[in-house]
Amino acid sequence: MAVDFLIKVVVAVVFVGGMLNLAGLLAWVERKQSAVMQDRIGANRAWIQFRSKWLAPLNWLLRPLNVLGIFHALADAVKLFTKEDFAPKGADRILFNLAPVISIFFALLAFAAVPFGDVLRIGGREISLQAADMNAGLLFIFAMMSLGIYGVILAGFSSNNNYAYLGGMRAASQMLSYEITMGVSIMGVVLAYGTLSLQEIVRGQGGYFFGWIPAWGLFVQPLAFFLFMTAALAETKRVPFDLPEGESEIIGYFVEYSGMKFGMFFFTDLIETCLVTCLMTTFFLGGWQVPYLFPDGFHFPWGAVRLLPQAVVALLGVLSFALKVLFFNWLFMTIRWTLPRFRYDQLMHLGWKILFPASLVNILITSVVVVMRG
Repeated sequence: MAVDFLIKVVVAVVFVGGMLNLAGLLAWVERKQSAVMQDRIGANRAWIQFRSKWLAPLNWLLRPLNVLGIFHALADAVKLFTKEDFAPKGADRILFNLAPVISIFFALLAFAAVPFGDVLRIGGREISLQAADMNAGLLFIFAMMSLGIYGVILAGFSSNNNYAYLGGMRAASQMLSYEITMGVSIMGVVLAYGTLSLQEIVRGQGGYFFGWIPAWGLFVQPLAFFLFMTAALAETKRVPFDLPEGESEIIGYFVEYSGMKFGMFFFTDLIETCLVTCLMTTFFLGGWQVPYLFPDGFHFPWGAVRLLPQAVVALLGVLSFALKVLFFNWLFMTIRWTLPRFRYDQLMHLGWKILFPASLVNILITSVVVVMRG
């Protein structure tokens, strides 16, 4: 029993640690990808260089990282940790300090139900590559994402600042509105695969249409894919849905925060971006599934077979999941530097009058198809 618990802890630490590092890397990606899209050099001012004659030979290894500006993320962390921690006069100090903790805690907790691989067999023991294999993992994730809204509301409410309060109300209404569309759109996937377990949804995408087209959610539920992606962008409060943080309008719900408390809110947005990209990978791109890869190796449609050890098959699944998540992160960053911000009335119009009715239509069509197929 103790060994099983220790294995679960190691799996959780590896996965969540990987997502934390990816979220930190996204802070650099935002700068560098925007620079590439705008034809400029971008982040390249934070350098690490050894002057000691004993360590100087390492500088040629660090040079590519320095040129790319990788160490800007490290410089940001140092800056946030060393800045003054300030609370405005009249603020509710307990709620003011608790708000960023609530936001980042529930964002991280949601990763527990996300499967990043199938099963790894070592020494006769089966290790599920998922921190917590829940029968109702989908409900758990949406519950955690919903609880994260409290951090945003409390940040705006406790700051004793009208701009922060308005930003908190905007964020809460936006997140609640688009979470409904997220939940309703994903019900089509639940109907198609017949389960609320994320691991079983991924396994259900292991079939093929016509013997060669993967039965991924993207092909089974194409409308739900676009609805979920749009709602996920709004859920993360990023461009073009960054109304709660619009600098030219209301500044944002964390305007009174400084130091690492501000950093926690900033980091929460990046963690939520990683979370929704993991969910999109799980629901619509087969999760850890690799086309034509079965538990014993590759079986290609033209009849060729390449057998592989079980550990290699499991690691290929983890690599497949990681590459798909990176693709969606790149896509989200591309959208972030391409589209302009919506007006608030346009945001609500899109959510309630277009996306929500479309998600209901998707459920209706999916239900009819499922019933007709018996």
